[in-house]
Amino acid sequence: MQIPAEQQQQIIAAIKQAELATSGEVRVHIEGPCPTGDPVARAIEVFAHLGMHQTREQNGVLFYLAVDDRKFAVIGDKGIDARVPAGFWDETKELMRRHFAQGQYAEGLAGGIARAGEQLKHYFPRLADDSNELSDDISFS
Repeated sequence: MQIPAEQQQQIIAAIKQAELATSGEVRVHIEGPCPTGDPVARAIEVFAHLGMHQTREQNGVLFYLAVDDRKFAVIGDKGIDARVPAGFWDETKELMRRHFAQGQYAEGLAGGIARAGEQLKHYFPRLADDSNELSDDISFS
């Protein structure tokens, strides 16, 4: 399954919006099947491959989606993971799951990204010298 170009643009716009008021970084990675079978393990691999652990404040968030297998994961780097409330990632995944169950992948990702953006803004407000450390584009494999 391929995500249509207009939906990709919706996801990228959600990333840009989420990053406006934070030094945090959000990435989305989409692939067909999950090569490891375990979306969390694969998300950890992709996180490292994309260099997301190299952000200054360790505040990167990765949304991983294996569309063929209907699996996904959301993981945050040490800095953000240590600060979000207990259950935050599970609640975010549940919001996304409701959209995904209806085939609304762009809406689900955009909702999850917006939710993560609020936490990033709260714990990592945008700094005067902030730069976009990671690409906002969706990565594919």
